[in-house]
Amino acid sequence: MIQEKYRTMSAELDERARRMWAACEAKTLGYGGISAVARATGMGIETIRRGVEELGQPSARPDREGPRNPRRVVRRPGGGRKPLAEHDPALVAALEALVDSTTRGDPMSPLRWTCKSTRILSEELGRQGRVVSHATVARMLQDLDYRLQANRKTLEGTSHPDRDAQFAHINEEVHAFQRRAQPVISVDTKKKELVGNFKNAGQEWRRSGSPRKVRGHDFEDEDLGKAIPYGVYEVTHNEGWVNVGTDHDTAEFAVQSIRQWWRQMGSKTYPEATELLITADSGGSNASRSRLWKRELQKLADEMGLRISVCHFPPGTSKWNKIEHRMFCHITKNWRGRPLESLETIVNLIANTTTQKGLKIQAALDSGQYPKGIKVKDKELAQVYLERDTFHGDWNYAILPRTP
Repeated sequence: MIQEKYRTMSAELDERARRMWAACEAKTLGYGGISAVARATGMGIETIRRGVEELGQPSARPDREGPRNPRRVVRRPGGGRKPLAEHDPALVAALEALVDSTTRGDPMSPLRWTCKSTRILSEELGRQGRVVSHATVARMLQDLDYRLQANRKTLEGTSHPDRDAQFAHINEEVHAFQRRAQPVISVDTKKKELVGNFKNAGQEWRRSGSPRKVRGHDFEDEDLGKAIPYGVYEVTHNEGWVNVGTDHDTAEFAVQSIRQWWRQMGSKTYPEATELLITADSGGSNASRSRLWKRELQKLADEMGLRISVCHFPPGTSKWNKIEHRMFCHITKNWRGRPLESLETIVNLIANTTTQKGLKIQAALDSGQYPKGIKVKDKELAQVYLERDTFHGDWNYAILPRTP
């Protein structure tokens, strides 16, 4: 706002009027106002301070008696020290070359492997014989439309040629199951969380000046360990189940989580179900190539007496899985800024997560042991009643129960 006002008014004001206007804006803002106005207008901090001092002095007009205040003399247009860019026309190009070479990844850039702060850029320009302060460098970068920006997660790696076709296939399968009133679930493992009085991202309302105190270092507590939340999101009724494990994120743990969902929620919602559709990522504990995942699903199909169909998302597209943006994100919001001090705290925070659209979640602690490194031999895999789809059978398949 201040920057826009300055751009609009500066051409109509002389040097003293600009200084006085900036001083008024700074006083209106209060503490830190001088620095804020200086950043927005490009005026010097000392210039604005002088304007603040002048605001409290009586006006000195030529017809008044007494000596003339030298500070109130207005220089003729164009007076004063010229910008450095006018003395050194190549300065802007030199600065942009330094910044641009680091952003483009030029291995020969002197700043390729250092932090490109304004002070570092100022020092590098000084080595080239150009004396420029870090504040001037900051103003020049703003004029060149450079801004401080964080990384943004947008790149997904190489896109599979059948990616869109697989999305369409999953969409068709989901709608087909819903038309037949059969359950559809989206599954995945949420990020592992440290258990204990550790800092948790986000903020919560507390009295001013009394932030919650947490540990200074995020080293895993040997007694409390980590929590492994595996989620099952039921798409049709906007309900979810989270199994909070404490051992390892394995295929056995993943299938056990689905088993618990069926016992606690699914069988009550779908008492007449004959089949189940699972949408999952292609990696992790529910990987499309995991033999253990398929073996454990066979056991589950036998117990439930249901035909279990599985559709995996193509590699690198896990963020499109429903559970990510319909359940996990709301759990993260619910416990933001809250240290996850105990497993009970984690379970309660998850179970109390709701949304205006009616999301309901149940959660439970799973203290079972799920050892890693279990190998499934060819003979065991051959006993799995696996029926592959004609389209990408590696991603789309069904496991039939071996008993009616």
